[in-house]
Amino acid sequence: MSQPSRPQGRRRRPVDPPVIRWAEHRRLPTAQPRRVSDLDFLSRLEGLNPDIVIVVAFGQIFGPELLELPSRGCINLHASLLPHFRGAAPIQAAIVAGESVTGVTTMLMNQGLDTGDILLQEQVDIGATETAAELSPRLAETGSDLVVQTLELVDVDGLERRPQNDDEATFAPRLDRSDGRIDWTQSSASVFNRVRGLIPWPGTWSELRGEPTKIRWGLPVESSNTVEVAPGTFLGLEDRRLVVACGDATVFGVERLQRAGRTTVDAVAFVNGEHLEPGERFG
Repeated sequence: MSQPSRPQGRRRRPVDPPVIRWAEHRRLPTAQPRRVSDLDFLSRLEGLNPDIVIVVAFGQIFGPELLELPSRGCINLHASLLPHFRGAAPIQAAIVAGESVTGVTTMLMNQGLDTGDILLQEQVDIGATETAAELSPRLAETGSDLVVQTLELVDVDGLERRPQNDDEATFAPRLDRSDGRIDWTQSSASVFNRVRGLIPWPGTWSELRGEPTKIRWGLPVESSNTVEVAPGTFLGLEDRRLVVACGDATVFGVERLQRAGRTTVDAVAFVNGEHLEPGERFG
């Protein structure tokens, strides 16, 4: 079971999710309900008489009819150490928050948003410069092993359920493009965490001369320029980086940028192409 096929590419042709392609290649039955509450879908699933339903990144809330259908419940794999980062974007949220550790959790689903009892957890370190695009496959690999361990223990009644502490909960809501806007009043470390946390989507951006510019990559840097200027101020080029003043008297060095409708370029090419002068401001 997966979400319906979505239009992709310039021609907006429907493309099946990878799990559907994988299943069809092996001639396994599939379903792509628009709503898991649809009676036709529930009837079809009931006909399978499932013992357990495993859910990974499905993106729909299960109602009581579905939750109660499998005899041993619905188990969800969530990409965080619950109760931290409940919601749709836990991987991105952990990096943006500057966490050095995250993980994966299997839980017994209820009607809340990632609020069910914890079954198993596995911790995963986050690299100092790791992006969401790099962390995601590592968590997927760890998570797949954790699902297998969970099912093996369920099979012998060897799992203990642990209720979540709601007082410790943090949240990771669904992302949209506005989340990528850089706030230069934050420290350069916070700017860096947002840049790497939102790769590949929605990416980070800032306005320059009234037009959005994508900030593809950069790093916090030490600068010889003064930082006693307004956050977002372009200070100059240093070590082939476009240096921008940030909050807390810190500096961020942008390495790759992209104007709308153009290709990504390095900082030197961008500054030369835009004839950018020190003192101009982003944001």
